[in-house]
Amino acid sequence: MKALLKVLLCTACLLAGSAYAAVSRDDAATLAQKKTNGGRVMSVEKFVEGGNNVWRVKVLTSSGEVRAVFVDEATGKTY
Repeated sequence: MKALLKVLLCTACLLAGSAYAAVSRDDAATLAQKKTNGGRVMSVEKFVEGGNNVWRVKVLTSSGEVRAVFVDEATGKTY
């Protein structure tokens, strides 16, 4: 019984950790704005790239250029 309880607790901790690490849609938009020095977010879409969930954020920069910023959902890394 104790072993089952330990397994359940470990599973719950792993699930909670992975849910916490995920970058939300709003977080992705904020990260993209920072990457483009305060541009205006036009759209946010999630898709899979190379087996990873990625947010694609289209941003209108202050110079009028539309840029796509990609945000890894698990790490928050922008590119």
